[in-house]
Amino acid sequence: MLGRLDPGAGGVRALVLVALVAALVAAGYLWMARPRPVAEAGGRPALVAGSSAPAAPAPTAAGGQGAPVMVHVYGKVRRPGVVTLPGGSRVADAIKAAGGVRPGAGTGALNLARKVVDGEQIAVGVRAPSAAPTPAATPGGAAGASAVGGAQLDLNTASVDQLDQLPGVGPVLAQRIVDYRTQHGAFRSVEQLQEVSGIGERRFADLKRLVRV
Repeated sequence: MLGRLDPGAGGVRALVLVALVAALVAAGYLWMARPRPVAEAGGRPALVAGSSAPAAPAPTAAGGQGAPVMVHVYGKVRRPGVVTLPGGSRVADAIKAAGGVRPGAGTGALNLARKVVDGEQIAVGVRAPSAAPTPAATPGGAAGASAVGGAQLDLNTASVDQLDQLPGVGPVLAQRIVDYRTQHGAFRSVEQLQEVSGIGERRFADLKRLVRV
């Protein structure tokens, strides 16, 4: 009876072949059924079983940089003029967009890491522009009225000489105001004048009605 159950060499090979095919089929099924990472709505991976292709990536949030800004770069740059930059750009980006600094020139006291403001002017290696001269102050006149020609003085265009005519300012403080404007960009409000060294609450109270932005 044992002899009848012996499959022989050919039967053994057939059994081995069948077992090998079954093992390959089982391995293929396990491979197809393995968990696959896909992106969830929040951007974190999730495991999905039985997926044969990766899921499409979740859309990224829009508006990361904000609206473009336009600034006027002039002075010692290769291509002075108006440049358009992505929102959140820095002064260094504006100078680069204008062709970079001319050979042998420097950026002076500019804060290259400061974010630019739409519509501002960036003076590279030169002093900020001066506005048209106003009539000189008359002795004994009302405080500050004749110094600005009866009108409010624009903090973003006034020269050192014009700022010097404001009550209690003087040439040193006038230069500080212009230097602050050069380093930080255009004044966005009159209240920002209080950030200039030497302008306290009392002096600001005398100046705020005489200046504008």
